[in-house]
Order: sequence, then structure tokens, then C-alpha cells
Amino acid sequence: MANFSEPSRRDHGSALSITSGSSSLSDADDCDNGRQPQTTDRDERRAHKKKKSRRARDGGISELNGGGSEGRSESRKRKHSLSKAARDPRDEPERKKKKKSKSGGTETRSPSPVIDFDGLSRPSRGTRERLEETEEQAATRFAKLSGAVRTILECVGEDPDREGVLGTPDRYARAMLFFTKGYQQNVRDIVNGAIFHEGHNEMVIVKDIEIFSLCEHHMVPFNGKPVSLRNYQSSRFSRLAPGTKQQMHIGYIPNNNVIGISKLPRIAEMFARRLQVQERLTREVANAIMEVLKPQGVAVVMESSHLCMVMRGVQKTTASTITSCVLGCFERKEKTRTEFLSLLGLHGSRL
Repeated sequence: MANFSEPSRRDHGSALSITSGSSSLSDADDCDNGRQPQTTDRDERRAHKKKKSRRARDGGISELNGGGSEGRSESRKRKHSLSKAARDPRDEPERKKKKKSKSGGTETRSPSPVIDFDGLSRPSRGTRERLEETEEQAATRFAKLSGAVRTILECVGEDPDREGVLGTPDRYARAMLFFTKGYQQNVRDIVNGAIFHEGHNEMVIVKDIEIFSLCEHHMVPFNGKPVSLRNYQSSRFSRLAPGTKQQMHIGYIPNNNVIGISKLPRIAEMFARRLQVQERLTREVANAIMEVLKPQGVAVVMESSHLCMVMRGVQKTTASTITSCVLGCFERKEKTRTEFLSLLGLHGSRL
């Protein structure tokens, strides 16, 4: 029988040395072949944490694409595809090209320049004659108007020689010339150079401007909005009928230049002291300020009661009319309009 004996210690030590030598030799071969040694547990944990955080960020898309920087760049591309479905380009609707305005500027809803060379605004033959008349011509005009009022008194069945109405033709003639004195006023003279460079670009508002004007259709006044019930009962308007409080609000955003604050009511007064309709009055005030000051935008809101539909016709005493004109940034930007109306207390309730 064959005799198998255990190896001696010397043989065992030599075997260990051969094994360790072969392992070190294999490590050297791995390094020579460009392969790194096996990572430690700490490196594995670190790599696992990175992978976990990357998965939390992109939802695991980078792992599907192989990870690394390529995976992250690819995930960015894929994110867009998740929000927009892939479609055949031929199925996409054709986009309409925006038409460029011929004027080169932004078109507004009320593009009517109202200031002529001398600032009269909407001048007519009668306007020019009244502005340039002499004292003799003014006296002739007054006598003609007074005579017309006397004729009216006769036509309505009144005795023009009665004591109570004897002086009415002259009084009415003077009053009518005052009611329409805006025909003799000039925008340039009203502003009188009161435009100042202040570098201010925030909203400026003048509220509750009293306005009286004559309706050009019936030559009776329109002069403001009905007073709220609370104000009617508890304020100084308590002895007046609803429909007597005048309201015009003017706001503008300067383009570094500001106008004297009193000039805004004066401009409104000039246009109101003519035969008017409320829509045109609102528009003319806005256009005049835009023309004179050149701001970023102008907004004008007016609310009034018309005696031509209160005293006659439909006879609705509580009806009021609101008109507005917005130019420039007030027309283009909804947030700017909303801020203006909010400061007036009109947003969400009346306009």
C-alpha cells in the first residue's frame, strides 16, 4: 500500500509563500492590464450613497441610461420629453406670424392725436373765431346769444318782459359763455412749462376730480356719479340728491419727467368746459396728457350721472355711466391696470 504522509512544516511554509507570491503577482498583472484593485467596503458605501442621491434627484433615469455625467445629461433631455409628447413634426399646427404695425409703435384703442400746432384740441371754425375775436366782436356775440335766449323764453310760453325773467337772457348768456370757456383755452398755456425732470418712474394718481360739463345732444349737465348710501346718509352729501358727486381719476407713470400736480385737473377742466360726450371727454384728457408729458402710460376713469337721462327721457335717477381710457403701459400690462384700479378702490367691485 502507498504511504501518504502529511507535509512537513517546511513544505507548508513554502506553499504559503508560493500562494502569496502568486497573489501579488496577479495584482501586478492586474495593474499592468489597467485594472484597479478591488474597492474596499468604504468605497462601496460611498458609491452606494451617490447612487441613492442621484436616484432621488432624477427618479432613476440616470441608472437606466448608464449613470455618470452622460446619464445626467441624457436625463435632462428625457425630462423635456416627459412634459411634451413626441409628435410628428407634420402634425404641428403652423404658427401665425405677427404682423408688424406700419407706424412702428404700439397701436392703442384710442389712437387720436388731439393737440394741434397751438394746443387748441379739436378746433372748429367757431373755436378759432372765439379765440381771436376783438372786444367789439365779443360784444356782438354776447348780444346775439342774449337775444337767442329771449327768443327761447318767448317760444316756451313765457313773457320775457316779466320782472322775474327780465334779466334772464343776459344772465344765461354769461353763464353759457362760462360753461363753454374751454373753447378759448390752450393746453400749452395751461401747462405753462410745469414739467420737471425728477427721475421718478412710479405711478402718480389724482383722484376725485370734480367735473361739470354739458351734454352736446341736449345741452344739459352731466356731472358725476351717484353717492353711495353710506356716504349719502352720514356725510356732507346728506342734503343732496344722489347723482351729485363728480368723479374723474387720472393716473400716469412718468418717464423720468413729472407734471405739476394741479395741471391734471386743469387739463380735465379745459376739456369739460365744452359741449361734450363723456366718452370723448375721457379720451381727450388721456390723449392730451400723453401728448404733452410723454409718459410711459396714462389712465383716466370717469363716472358720472347724466341729467339728459335723469330729468327727461328714460328718467333713471340712480343710473351712472363709467368710461375709461388707458394708453401706453396701462393698456399693454394687466398688472399695471389692476394696480391703478386697486388704488382707486374700483378693482373687483365696479370695474
